[in-house]
Amino acid sequence: MPKSRVSRKKLFREFSKIDPKFIQRNDLKYITFLYRDMKENFGLGAAEVEILFFAYDLEFWTIDYLADGMMRSATQLKKKNIYKMLREDLIYPHFDRLTPLNKELSGQFFREETKFNYRIRYALTQKARLLVARMYRKLYGDEPFRISSPSQEQE
Repeated sequence: MPKSRVSRKKLFREFSKIDPKFIQRNDLKYITFLYRDMKENFGLGAAEVEILFFAYDLEFWTIDYLADGMMRSATQLKKKNIYKMLREDLIYPHFDRLTPLNKELSGQFFREETKFNYRIRYALTQKARLLVARMYRKLYGDEPFRISSPSQEQE
């Protein structure tokens, strides 16, 4: 790709924007502000925000599925994020440890999960779904970020 030609008038500018026809989407430009907003106003770290985004289109999931999909450790997700999100009512156990009832006898014999090894299925609460919708509005510029400036933090 040849080097772009830039006007000499722009030589001393701090920045110069590219023509919008060359940029299709730039929604994640302000992701840093989103992380700070979620941390300051809701106490969520970047990992929790990423979990909310990943699980937004899922009806329910297991920790193993989430760990595989996000390429993270299931143990670390559980210890650091899932329990915190459970306490803050962002996720809930959709299907708890009890084995689902299956009236077919063959299903009970050949099922891989029993009541002793059944993995809990989690789901996002309505509070979490509304929070993700709010995060998308902030990223798209429909809602302002609510973060303190660095000068206010030092005071």
